[in-house]
Parts: sequence; C-alpha cells; structure tokens
Amino acid sequence: MSFIATPQSMHFPDALPLQSGHSIRDYTLAFETYGTLNADKSNAILVCHALNASHHVAGVYEGQPKSEGWWDNMIGPGKSVDTDKFFVIGVNNLGSCFGSTGPMHTNPDTGAVYGSSFPVLTVEDWVNAQALLLDRLGIRQMAAVLGGSLGGMQALSWTLQYPERMRHAVVVASAPNLNAENIAFNEVARRAIVTDPDFHGGDFYAHGVVPQRGLRIARMIGHITYLSDDVMNQKFGRALRNGPDIQFTTQDIEFEIESYLRYQGDKFSGYFDANTYLLITRALDYFDPAKKHGGNLKAALSKTLAKFFLVSFTTDWRFAPGRSREIVHALLQNQRDVGYAEIDAPHGHDAFLLDDPRYLAAMRAYFEGIAKEFRA
Repeated sequence: MSFIATPQSMHFPDALPLQSGHSIRDYTLAFETYGTLNADKSNAILVCHALNASHHVAGVYEGQPKSEGWWDNMIGPGKSVDTDKFFVIGVNNLGSCFGSTGPMHTNPDTGAVYGSSFPVLTVEDWVNAQALLLDRLGIRQMAAVLGGSLGGMQALSWTLQYPERMRHAVVVASAPNLNAENIAFNEVARRAIVTDPDFHGGDFYAHGVVPQRGLRIARMIGHITYLSDDVMNQKFGRALRNGPDIQFTTQDIEFEIESYLRYQGDKFSGYFDANTYLLITRALDYFDPAKKHGGNLKAALSKTLAKFFLVSFTTDWRFAPGRSREIVHALLQNQRDVGYAEIDAPHGHDAFLLDDPRYLAAMRAYFEGIAKEFRA
C-alpha cells in the first residue's frame, strides 16, 4: 500500500558556480521527503534519479491513484528502504522538466525563457546543488546516498565531492563512465532531436511548438538499450501486429515491437522536454571521475570514506556488470569496505526498477544493516 507524497520546492537566490565556468542564480529545486528525520539527523537517505525520472521517488499523489513514484517498489513503509526507519529525500535535478529550474523557465538575467541558453550541467553540478538543499534541511551527514544508472553516478560523485557527508553509498546498475557505444547512442538520440524542424535551435518555446518527432525517436533508441535481447524476444518475438500475414508496407506498423516502440515514443514526447534530454545525456557523457587522474580509477576513488554496496544485472548490456566490477576492484585496491551483488535477471538495464525478489532482498539486507547503526 502506497502512502501520500507531497511535492515541495526550495528557492536558492545565490549563484551556483558550475563546472563549465558559468553559473546559475535564482533557481528552484523540487523535492519530496518520506519518513521522519530522527533527533540527531542521522537517518537521512538521498535518492538520486536517472535520465527521465524525478523527485517523485515513492508514494502516490492525493487523488491520483496511478501516480506511484518511480521507485515505489523499493522505498516506503516496510519496504527494502524502509521509511519507518529512514528519512528519504528525492531531489529533481537542475535542468530537468519536473519542477526544478530548467530550460523552459525564465532566465532572471534576461526576462526571457532560457531555451538554448540554459547552461550545460554536469553530475558534479547536480551534487553541489543537492548539497545546498541538504544544508537547508540541516543534514550534515547522511546515512546513505542511493542511485541507479545515472543516479548511481551521482551517488559515486557524492563520495568524491563530499566524502565526509555520507556513511554509505549504494550504486545500482551504473558505471564509472560511459563507454564509446553509450556515448554513441546518446549522440544519435540528440541528433534526432536537434534535426527536428520544430527544435528551432533549442528555442522552440517561443514558436509554440515541441520537437515531438525527435523526442519520439530519441525515446525509441533509448528504450531499445534498456531492454535485454531475451526480454524483447520473449515479449514480442516476430509477432505481427495485424494478423498472421504481412501487409507489404514500408511505413505502417507490421511487427508488435514496432507498435511498442512507437507507443513509448509517443508517450515520452508528450511530457519530456527536448532541451532537458540534451542536457542530461550530455551530463552522462561527461561523467568520468578518473579523467583527472590519468584514467586511474583507483587514484580517483582514493579519497572516498564511505562504505559501498554495488548491484548489477547480468543482462544489462548498457551498464554491464563488468563496469560495476571496475568500481569494486578500484575500491578494494583502496582497502574500502565494499559489498557487491550481481543479480541474474533477464530484464536488461530496466531491472533496477523492477520487482526481482533477490534484488529487493539484497537491498533490504543492506539497508537493515545501516538502520542498526543509528539505532545502536
């Protein structure tokens, strides 16, 4: 049974310096909290979101029974991350389109919509903004930072930027950087958007249009990478959409997989922002903490202080288990406390969002261990 979630927002008038050398001021961060912060504020958990998610991590909105948060199966009363024990915080990142300041909002310096002038952001910028929000909440050290996929990169970055501010980092289905193939997928998706005639160089808001064609294709590309080959063949195979016979058409839907991808693209293009997609995928591309250390991940992770728990999934080819093992190996080389679970699951990258009993049990066991620390 889900609980009622209440969206909140916090305004920050001062300029936030960005990795690009630019800054952003007068911005707002949307967030939600679940559970109760204990007296010494030691039970806080920050949840970092992935590409198309938001601060709405768990629960439902009042009067909206089908509005479950994107990790509602993981977080809540009695669940793996138990909000009867933890105070959980979900923050919508800058540049997103779900309440925090983004390209669709007004630039206070010009009075016009940001559009293409919205500054390019990095994972490190998001972490710095999240830290400011935690400062406002009076939380100096968290029990844990948790994230999957791009959220896992943020959790990892937290341990480098603010090593003393969390006791645990839980990194799920993630990687220490993107490989060339992943950057390539992101670039194809971005080109689909920017070549849409309705994109207008990123300033489509002023024209009253949305580059939906580009967004549809970007989502279709992305969705292919989130599923495993086994799941796609099991769900769709070569099944035809309109009966047993082919229709001899090059433009209409023939196969069920085509129908599914078009549906996902249509849905996505109706709620997601094109500039946000460009910004977030570029932040994914840029994340590479080892770069400053000549590509040496061991050296990059030498400043970490947190205990780590990493999870990967055998059929996740976008963030393959080998990428998580790279992080584990570098942490062990630094003699850090690290646990690792590699879940044999058929669902591909999307597995980190789904109800795999072994996965949920592993997460529950780890977080129960964390809860014992602040109960002692």
